[in-house]
Amino acid sequence: MPCLSACAPQGSSRQMRKEAAALLRALGVTGAGKDPMLDMVVDMVAQRIQNETNRTDIPEGLQSAAVSMAAGEYLRWKKAAGQLEGFALEEAAVKQIQEGDTSISFAVGEGAQTPEQRLDALITSLTGRQGEIYRYRRLVW
Repeated sequence: MPCLSACAPQGSSRQMRKEAAALLRALGVTGAGKDPMLDMVVDMVAQRIQNETNRTDIPEGLQSAAVSMAAGEYLRWKKAAGQLEGFALEEAAVKQIQEGDTSISFAVGEGAQTPEQRLDALITSLTGRQGEIYRYRRLVW
């Protein structure tokens, strides 16, 4: 049964990183493949899964969850650091424009989601896979 981490630490970590970079590329994030922050996130996610499952490997059934979680954490870290490019987070739809004494109202949180709200929903969906991890838990005595 293939596994990540202790079984083949170098190769599996590289594979997880490669898959996370491909997912991020598919989501429109450029440059993640060469970003050292992705290495840190991949290692952190792998360690978290190992800690929560009490295992030294990442089972085959959790590999896609690990990749999604790594991509989501990468997006969260980049957003928090203000380094996320390719997402126009400042944009909001104009709700009303008034010319006399110049008044502009933005439709933030009304109807359609703002780009930042959509990004937050994407991050939540990528990182919120805890239920899958519990299936692989081992008891520790």
